[in-house]
Amino acid sequence: METASIHLLYQTIFDTYPSVEIKEHINKLIELDTIYPYNTTFYCITNTPHQSFEYVSKNFTACTGLSRELMLEKGMDYFWSRMHPDDVQLWIKCLQDLMHFTMTELNEKQKAKMTYTWNYRIKNAKGAYITIIQNTTPLQFDSQQKPIIGLAHYTVLDCDLNMDICASAKYLNENNEYETLFYRNESNNFLLDVISKREKDIIRLLITQKSSKEIAQVLNISKHTVDTHRRNILSKLKLSSTIQLVDYFKNHRQML
Repeated sequence: METASIHLLYQTIFDTYPSVEIKEHINKLIELDTIYPYNTTFYCITNTPHQSFEYVSKNFTACTGLSRELMLEKGMDYFWSRMHPDDVQLWIKCLQDLMHFTMTELNEKQKAKMTYTWNYRIKNAKGAYITIIQNTTPLQFDSQQKPIIGLAHYTVLDCDLNMDICASAKYLNENNEYETLFYRNESNNFLLDVISKREKDIIRLLITQKSSKEIAQVLNISKHTVDTHRRNILSKLKLSSTIQLVDYFKNHRQML
């Protein structure tokens, strides 16, 4: 998906009034960054109406190898351009679902005590895709109580880690404990949409180590049809082998 398209979709999700003020407590967070040690996390102060970063912590370059100055200069467009193309659609779905939940299911008091989490992959300076877990806490809201300024913490995980893309929303309750009010596995939902009922039948049988010939006998279809379904399944899920397919669904049987 082109960055320009992402820009428009993001603008639609966070459509709000463009006037934003940075409050003093946000400036204090920036001051604290000078004393934080280098580690595998960084944070940004996000400005959703302007699709920019009010601040990017010094650890950004240490974690990704990318230019902190470019992040500040080019804003979210620069960050989005580094995102794994397979993750963009699911990431946008995370934002849409979380915003819809926030605006339809939460009262004003809850909105002020929410934190949101989702994940995706970005390309670091070495050209490798690293997994990012982003946790964003709203700091300011517009007149419609839509979050416009947020404190986003990013945790960088191993390059080889392949995670389902999920979205969650947690509420800091009266016991000062985070309570999960919303959770959705966007990867699972996407797979459920693209895989047909017949393809699910074939996946269930593949997990039991049945061959194409045996599957054809069970489903009363030809072996050629089974093989065609197998190729289509791999193509839809962007997998390169039946072994990868079986390994994935062994850990996600609930989807079938």
